[in-house]
Amino acid sequence: MLFSIFFAIDFQMKAQNSISVRSIKTPIFHPGDNLYSFLKDHLKKENLDEKVLAITSKIVSLAENRIVPRSEISKLDLIKKEADIYLGPGGYGSELTLKHGILIPSSGIDESNAEGDFYILYPKEPYKSAHDCWLFLKKEFGLTDLALVLTDSHTTPLRRGVTGISLAHWGFKATRSLIGAPDLFGRELKFTHVDLVDAIASMAVLSMGEAADGAPLALVSGVQIEYSEGSSADEIKIEPELDLYRPLLKEFI
Repeated sequence: MLFSIFFAIDFQMKAQNSISVRSIKTPIFHPGDNLYSFLKDHLKKENLDEKVLAITSKIVSLAENRIVPRSEISKLDLIKKEADIYLGPGGYGSELTLKHGILIPSSGIDESNAEGDFYILYPKEPYKSAHDCWLFLKKEFGLTDLALVLTDSHTTPLRRGVTGISLAHWGFKATRSLIGAPDLFGRELKFTHVDLVDAIASMAVLSMGEAADGAPLALVSGVQIEYSEGSSADEIKIEPELDLYRPLLKEFI
């Protein structure tokens, strides 16, 4: 499948089906701001039906006041406190952890783009936050089908740089099974699933930017997804003992 990518205010990725991704610039979101009012104000001119709305998880955390002053605790102690499993020191001064079913440095704690002298934590219950945002938007704008993804930046072992990952999703099936489908030569696929939600998150994060872009929202259209009224982390999560890379985690599971 060939992709052509064009960058401007937004970018488009075109294949057999046209997929478009457009970031939405907004004013700075402050700790304690009302997330629902923010979404209503900046999405009221958008057609959200049959779209995927990506929201950076950072503004969800700020709305939930998931912040900790740096003066209160050392970052290492905070990382260990927030981690579901603390794995140990990583490279470049980072700490490796498992958080919300994701292998990620520093329990997802962020210092970049923090308005004050504090750390920004992940939302406490990302799937509840995703559901609540999805439900508000469905009711507020009278939508039939809406998919929603909370995104974050993420690193991949042995690859330089960051891509996007889904912290939580709601309103659509996160994966698509290709088991039993034929390959180009008619052989049935045995194990293949398509990770739709992280592919969408990666496109959205690329559009949103990483520095002073000021675009915490993105709209993705044209993706073939199955809309649903409920979602779960179990759709995408694999337990460490069943994971392909379990040898790397064997002393922790």
